[in-house]
Amino acid sequence: MSPAALRRLALRALELVGVLLIASIGVFSLVVLLPGDPAVDILGAGRAPAEYAALRTELGLDQPLVTRYFDWLGGALTGDLGRSVVPPQSDVTDRVLSALPVSFEIAVLGLLIALLIAVPLAMWSAYREGSAADRIIGAGTFGVLSVPSFLVGLLLILLLVNSAGWFPRSEWVRIGDGDLLGNLHHAFLPALTVALAELALFTRVLRGDLIVTLREDYILAARAKGMNPLRILFTDALRPSSFSLVTLLGLSLGRLIGSTVVVEYLFSLPGMGTLIVNAAGQGDYPMVQGAVLTIAVIYVVINAGIDLSYGYLDPRTRRAHV
Repeated sequence: MSPAALRRLALRALELVGVLLIASIGVFSLVVLLPGDPAVDILGAGRAPAEYAALRTELGLDQPLVTRYFDWLGGALTGDLGRSVVPPQSDVTDRVLSALPVSFEIAVLGLLIALLIAVPLAMWSAYREGSAADRIIGAGTFGVLSVPSFLVGLLLILLLVNSAGWFPRSEWVRIGDGDLLGNLHHAFLPALTVALAELALFTRVLRGDLIVTLREDYILAARAKGMNPLRILFTDALRPSSFSLVTLLGLSLGRLIGSTVVVEYLFSLPGMGTLIVNAAGQGDYPMVQGAVLTIAVIYVVINAGIDLSYGYLDPRTRRAHV
């Protein structure tokens, strides 16, 4: 690796550390500065003042805000996100590590389904711009984007669970239990619910970028020479048209890990969305802080990786100034 490349990589790493530090401050402040008294939320109203004072001391709420932040950050850097303050009390890290694979699997499967459908649809639509197929695909994707995910999930449940009986409505089989087929059987419908909105967005974005690329001189020259359309689309047009799609993938994966609350509720999944909502409702602020920080770190790291991938998609970006 050249010195220039190493310098760019070091600058990216410094930027990543800075963004993660800002994210940690935001996560900590978001929860700590909320109105209300965590001790009252946990114990309930009507307790003796001494009980509230003892709990505040136990939770470190009587310490200065800066001291509390650095104590929390120091623990987070070693993998200790604290303990839940709501019975049954447990380590936040253990709860997060239990819920994260569920949300991650649903998000990844959903994005894979979306890509497998969206890429060929976008390529066909762009290559046949203005045709009947292009108009049908455009109308279909617009219609899918107009339907909220909770309604899509309900319709899938009515059709494929209640009527056809092909899939289970609830429960969850973990991959670690040794039943991969059972896991995929339970994960398919939630992943499909997530995928439908994403594939419509991916199709529309990739189609627009492909149309621009297909009008480039080198593409027009290749088509004039009678080159195979599939070779033109996959070899010459797809990669330089993938910048927006790759960016969307990174944004979608980070977003879906923590934002599939409705889907997790519909299918009774023990994921991150359910964990955060339940913890927030119970006033379990260490759980909320730990879970949101985990999602923020994943989001930032994924998008840093996406940013670095641009050099592969278009070598010209490797020479861009940082």
